[in-house]
Amino acid sequence: MAAIASELVWLKTFLAFLGVFHHTAMRMFCDSQAAIHIANNPVFHERTKHIEIDCHFVRKKLEYGDLAVFYLSIKHQPADIFTKALGKKQFIYLRSKLGMIDPHAPLRGGILSNIV
Repeated sequence: MAAIASELVWLKTFLAFLGVFHHTAMRMFCDSQAAIHIANNPVFHERTKHIEIDCHFVRKKLEYGDLAVFYLSIKHQPADIFTKALGKKQFIYLRSKLGMIDPHAPLRGGILSNIV
């Protein structure tokens, strides 16, 4: 989460440099409820000794309202299509979330009808 939070902060700063300002909290999705609770709760000291700096960085961004962390079930993680062996049904579902098209499918009434 700290790596993604760092990238989001950099991107927001870069966009501000270009004149594009984003005043609301950046949304970050995580499939680990434990990580979300640790980021939101400063009491989990025994479990977070080795990740303390990362944890504090994310926690401060949450406190300042720069970030908002949401839980996303593992069933809805589009990145899994690239990293895991999936069943056909889950593969088709995640592929539809990515908006991919089949370039070999015959055209049926225009290019937008080719969306898989």
